[in-house]
This record gives sequence, structure tokens and C-alpha cells, in this order.
Amino acid sequence: MAQQNTRKKVMNQFFEVKAPLTSAKISLYGASMQAIAGRRVRIDLSRNLRGKNLELCMKVKIEGEGLVAEPFALNLFSSYIRRMMRSGSDYVEDSFKASCKDEDYVVKPFFLTRKKVSRAIRAAIRDGARDYLTAYMTSRTGIELFSDIISGKIQRELSLKLKKVYPLAFCDIRIFERVESKK
Repeated sequence: MAQQNTRKKVMNQFFEVKAPLTSAKISLYGASMQAIAGRRVRIDLSRNLRGKNLELCMKVKIEGEGLVAEPFALNLFSSYIRRMMRSGSDYVEDSFKASCKDEDYVVKPFFLTRKKVSRAIRAAIRDGARDYLTAYMTSRTGIELFSDIISGKIQRELSLKLKKVYPLAFCDIRIFERVESKK
């Protein structure tokens, strides 16, 4: 007597995922929409941002009839930061948690000064950036913050604000990542 195969063969197929922040078309391969939900997708935005090496990390969820990718992290590639660094200048880093209207985020800004500066100036840059970013984030949602960082709006305003302390050669947010939901 031949043994019957009780396994059902599942046909995998491509599913379209909508990403509201990017114009990239995302297709994920899986058995069903439920199998794809919860998957993480990384998109390199270097070509869209004219050489600024930024990576957008998104999590896929089911919304209505389709799949939607919502952002949870932005990372600046370390190779891009190394390319920006020059000898004869100092760098300033910081890391802090800040809340926006809907969620909490970890923010890690990165600054390069034009020349070597004292520790007091570096501390003033760090404190000024922290104050500005926490005030900026409290009045906005997470999606607005992601789009502002991708477009460079926050970085331009922050650079103009910190120029009064010391002129910067480079001002960017190295890591912007969601911590937990208040829901």
C-alpha cells in the first residue's frame, strides 16, 4: 500500500506592498498576505537623494485589502560618514530618546565642525541640537518626522540654528529609530 502525501503544496506569489514615503515599488514573495505581514524591508535611498547614503527600514502590515509598509528606522551609512570626515576637524555625536505625538524615538545626530574646537563648544552644539530636536518632535507625528528627515528639512533648520554656536561642515541625523508604541 502506497503512503499518501498529506502535505498541501502552497503556491507562492508576488504581493505588491505600498510604501507611502517612497516612490519605490516593492514586491514581496510569499504564500499569503498573512505570511508577509510582519516582514521587514530595507530600502536604499542613495539614488533618490543624490548620493546621500540613507537606508529606510520599514515593517509590512495588512491594512484593508492590501499590504502597507510603515517606517520604523532611518540609518545613515557609516561609509558615507567616513567619506565626509576630514582631518583638522572635530565631530560631535549624541544619543537620546524623544517623544513625538504618537510614538517614542531614539535620535542620534552627527555633526562635523570646520576646525578643531574646544570641549565647551562641542557640548554647546550637543545641547542646542538636543533642545531643538525635542521641541521640533513634540508637535509632529512619526510619519511627518520621517519625511522631514528624508527631505533634509530638519537638518537645514538645525544647521542654521547651530551656526550661531559654531559653523558646521556637516549636520545630519545618523540614526532615527522607533522605540515603542504608546497604543
